[in-house]
Amino acid sequence: MIEAKQALLHALSEAIQEVSPGATVPAAFESPKQAGHGDLAVTAAMQLARPLKKNPREVAQSLIDALGRTPAAQRFIAGMDIAGPGFINLRLTAAAKQAIVAEVLGAGERFGMRPDSGEHVLVEFVSANPTGPLHLGHARQAALGDAICRLFETQGAQVTREFYYNDAGVQIATLAVSVQARLRGLEPGDPQWPDAAYNGDYLADIAADFLAKKTVKADDREFTASGDPDDLDGIRQFAVAYLRHEQDLDLQAFGLRFNNYFLESSLYTTHRVDETVQRLVAAGKTFEEGGALWLRTTDYGDDKDRVMRKSDGSYTYFVPDVAYHIDKFSRGYTRAINIQGTDHHGTIARVRAGLQAAGVSIPPGYPDYVLHKMVTVMKGGQEVKLSKRAGSYVTLRDLIDWTSRDAVRFFLISRKADTEFVFDVDLALAQNNNNPVYYVQYAHARICSVLRTWVDEQQGDLAALAGANLALLTEPTELSLMLDIGEYPAMLDAAAAALAPHDVAFYARKLASAYHSYYDKVRFLVEGDAELTRARLALLSATGQVIRNALAVLGVSAPEKM
Repeated sequence: MIEAKQALLHALSEAIQEVSPGATVPAAFESPKQAGHGDLAVTAAMQLARPLKKNPREVAQSLIDALGRTPAAQRFIAGMDIAGPGFINLRLTAAAKQAIVAEVLGAGERFGMRPDSGEHVLVEFVSANPTGPLHLGHARQAALGDAICRLFETQGAQVTREFYYNDAGVQIATLAVSVQARLRGLEPGDPQWPDAAYNGDYLADIAADFLAKKTVKADDREFTASGDPDDLDGIRQFAVAYLRHEQDLDLQAFGLRFNNYFLESSLYTTHRVDETVQRLVAAGKTFEEGGALWLRTTDYGDDKDRVMRKSDGSYTYFVPDVAYHIDKFSRGYTRAINIQGTDHHGTIARVRAGLQAAGVSIPPGYPDYVLHKMVTVMKGGQEVKLSKRAGSYVTLRDLIDWTSRDAVRFFLISRKADTEFVFDVDLALAQNNNNPVYYVQYAHARICSVLRTWVDEQQGDLAALAGANLALLTEPTELSLMLDIGEYPAMLDAAAAALAPHDVAFYARKLASAYHSYYDKVRFLVEGDAELTRARLALLSATGQVIRNALAVLGVSAPEKM
């Protein structure tokens, strides 16, 4: 079917040029809103009608006539008709749909993937300062970010996963003071407990290990404690390493590993921030007022100019962000994507303005942002707000411990990032069709069960499925299932272009639903008809492969037994 669609797209492009020479309307197919309207829909007639000064239905008929004369249409199209104001609905031949089975079995785990594009993409996400366990916002970022990375890898991109954090500053100073208070025997609620201190039980664990002079090792740092409660800088370094190690454990439980860790403090020690400010001043994009240095961000669409350097000499938070993204671009990442909470919305315009003002040939719109909303956790019909480990919020590890890695990943990707999400722990544990991850995984397990039965009881050979007579697959549920399978590559392309991994989760549920319907209506192991059995099992094998591929993009496993 992939071959058929590609050939038909080329034929449609030729037909558009025949009807309207020089037209810039792209050749494209859409999925009809109702299955009964056909297999593919074309809207080009309505786009061509105005410049041609013709009725859209008249243009549609001209396109049908031109398309019908092409060899591709004669080979792959069973029928065409006009609907509504000028839609063209196409019905593919059974052979065009059946071909998808062999295409999937031939490509295997590479089905839907594009060859190396040469594009280098950096995705920055989670990026949590090491002040405590990873919270629900970090959990949603981890799910979104890793799925977006995997999506771009299907498009042939070289992807780097980057974690950006600060090991200095006010939050880290508060962390050090909090651990020091624990070392001196204080607890939250004591009269001497610092007002701004963190209260989680994890601080007591850090203090105990510091007193024991332990060594902690994270993915990007290692430190040995002095055991001295007065060694505030040593406490700071130990606490940062300890919590970075804890974050690593959380991320490992989530099945996620970063390629690179970037310290915000390095932007200062390497003078990148100072160099960025000097570049902006030299470009004439700044002015001084009230003892502060301002950037003319309104020149680039911001609603007001922004302070870069305050009157006390310190920089505002968006200045290192500009320096950081100049660094990203200088490392060869022509595409950069940031996964952040919606509270970062205000930084987008000023960071992009700073990058344009710097005059370093960074394209407008760099970087891309995916902003996500909050996650609420429900358990037993009640909202869960507290975690003993964190002290004041539910953590990523809590979700994994209560449910599973697969459930956390699938659930947190299953809705658009910019919508609020309620994570229902009881639903994530349910073993029924209401649980979306169970529903998809169960479809895969069912397929594996049927194939095992054929191999074990009828001495079937899975390798022989590649040579099955696919022309026997003519049942309506079979043709519908094959059409759904054929949508996978285009779905991946569109999801990557839109930074929309939730589309992959939606597709996985749709394909699982199509399979479950097929399972309920057709016998796969047909007594007395080995050829039909092989054909149907080939379709099952192809369906299982695409379910596995889709789940892999989401970072979710595809169990063979449930």
